Amino acid sequence: MTAIGAQAHKLLGPKRPHRFFFESFIRTLIIVCTALAVVLSSVSICDGHWLLVEDRLFGLWYFCTIGNHSEPHCLRDLSQAHVPGLAVGMGLARSVAAMAVVTAIFGLEMLIVSQVCEDVRSRRKWAIGSYLLLVAFILSSGGLLTFIILLKSQLTLLGFTLMFWCEFTASFLFFLNAMSGLHINNLTQSWDPPAGTLAYRKRGRDGTSLI
Repeated sequence: MTAIGAQAHKLLGPKRPHRFFFESFIRTLIIVCTALAVVLSSVSICDGHWLLVEDRLFGLWYFCTIGNHSEPHCLRDLSQAHVPGLAVGMGLARSVAAMAVVTAIFGLEMLIVSQVCEDVRSRRKWAIGSYLLLVAFILSSGGLLTFIILLKSQLTLLGFTLMFWCEFTASFLFFLNAMSGLHINNLTQSWDPPAGTLAYRKRGRDGTSLI
């Protein structure tokens, strides 16, 4: 490309306007909240103890009995809890919840990449990341619902542990960030040149090639 062609390309090519501070702040806040949700969900699943009922502690990985002034006695064999379908159901719940974290990590990565490497495809990367967060919300909610359905006869509002509420909060943040990300993406204009613009940039108004 000649020097004149390069100058014409810069003048005629689409320019990305300066991003407003409010938009940048909202996108940064979405990324930070998503990272927080990933951490909360990861810690909650690793601990796994979600429900305390009298002297019994139900979790994704263990079933524990708590005696008076004694250490909890935990078993990996969830069938020992004598709850129908608990062993199979908990396997499904923890698998779905773990998949939610993995999906959210990929979504978070897409959100970060879309902001670090700004180009004509940034909005598309941001939209993909937001959709992945929506999938993470569906998976995380599925894990929570599976846990609640399995132990519906044991449930008490005060029996849910802090780890359960961490997972609940993470699931809510996945949904909130996904919806916010898609909404702010729709509010901004696409910087992709319309059809025919590329050919126009390559040729001057008199038909002379600029490249």
